[in-house]
Amino acid sequence: MTTIRDVAQAAGVSTATVSAVVNGSAYVSPQLRGRVLAAIEDLKYAPMSAARNLKRGRSQLIALVVSDLANPFFGRIVWAAEAAVAAWGYALVVFNSDEKPENEKQILSRIRALSCDGVVLVPVGTSLRYEQRDFGDTSMPIVMFGRTLSDTPCDSVRLDNVSAARQVTNYLLDLGHRRIGTITGPQHLSTGRGRLEGMLQAMEARGLAPDPGHVRSGEFREDVAYSIAREILEGADRPSALYVANGVMALGVMRALVDLGLKCPDDISIASTDTIPGVGGLRPSLTRTEHPAAEMTNEALRLLVDRIERGQGIAPRHVVFQPTMVLGDSCKPFLVAASA
Repeated sequence: MTTIRDVAQAAGVSTATVSAVVNGSAYVSPQLRGRVLAAIEDLKYAPMSAARNLKRGRSQLIALVVSDLANPFFGRIVWAAEAAVAAWGYALVVFNSDEKPENEKQILSRIRALSCDGVVLVPVGTSLRYEQRDFGDTSMPIVMFGRTLSDTPCDSVRLDNVSAARQVTNYLLDLGHRRIGTITGPQHLSTGRGRLEGMLQAMEARGLAPDPGHVRSGEFREDVAYSIAREILEGADRPSALYVANGVMALGVMRALVDLGLKCPDDISIASTDTIPGVGGLRPSLTRTEHPAAEMTNEALRLLVDRIERGQGIAPRHVVFQPTMVLGDSCKPFLVAASA
């Protein structure tokens, strides 16, 4: 039988450090914590505290796995989740997958080792990247947050991404723009697909289609969006308006405009889906749709706690929130020059 000493030896730490990680009784650096959790997973160690919790049927721990803690949007989710779980008498354990499926897989194993009662997960892969055991374990309820996976028996809470993109694109079209480009998200993610689909639907309804060279993925990263925006904006025939699929990428786009000496909206109109702290303070202020982030977080945790307490004999529930359009100063009507 594996003991705490075996774990400490495998991780190269003291038994006190292992105990602190298992019981959450003292601060342990992320590096040491990772080594301890990896050793627990490798050795299949079942701490006495975990055994007691399992005997009671509860650990009172809820895990939140976000895809990118560098994105301030997920900081808001963590803040809202901490308040919500405390109100229900649970403690929150936060993990960051950094948009890497291999990290997420390890995190799910660690969550099982900690005997968490349930998980709110922002998935980073497609359904094909997961094994049956990842979501088929009825002892660990999972609620998908923001992104969804097909053919997974889990509750989900998400934004209507198609509607969000369609609202923004229709607004640009109503201003007279016809050459609209987009910096969208990865197409293996439901958020990236939905926002591109909504943009294309809005244009198709008016008999239009974007220039293929103006449809690019910014990978939901500020630095990537900055580089892509420069490529589009430096082109000879740049679009008159750009739809950006999240707030982090919008920051990259606005930075690219400044570096190129272009003015928004005089040279190009910019609008986005999603917002992050600081975007509202941009000048010009950004036209965008916003997520009800706190409400979505509370609903995800309500579904999770309900499933923890009522068991798994409930059909999967899917809640879709609608975005809100916020008009800023980053867009202006497109005026066609009068012919001589």
